[in-house]
Amino acid sequence: QVQLVESGGGSVQAGGSLRLSCTASGYHVYMAWFRQAPGKEREAVARICGGGGPTYYADFVKGRFTISRDNAKNTMYLQMNSLKPEDTAMYYCAASPAYCNTAVARYNFWGQGTPVTVSS
Repeated sequence: QVQLVESGGGSVQAGGSLRLSCTASGYHVYMAWFRQAPGKEREAVARICGGGGPTYYADFVKGRFTISRDNAKNTMYLQMNSLKPEDTAMYYCAASPAYCNTAVARYNFWGQGTPVTVSS
């Protein structure tokens, strides 16, 4: 059974930083971070395919967030800098068995999410 466990969320003031981690029960080639704010649809934040890329970033996080992974630890990270109140959301780790993609429907495996709250 595939398990994805996120950690690292919390509350921070605008301009601050957080580092999210996602530890998987095994190695997954295609992994991504998504987020969902209250009342909004789940959206892709960043995606990494293969051992070290290629990567994708949503326009609203480009230059502020960095996705990476440690394959030896089956762990993916999301370094979030210069956080804004609009980054407030539940952040989810996801894995796809076959697609280097950003569509929610392409990801079969999901973590429980870790909350991020950014105050102004």
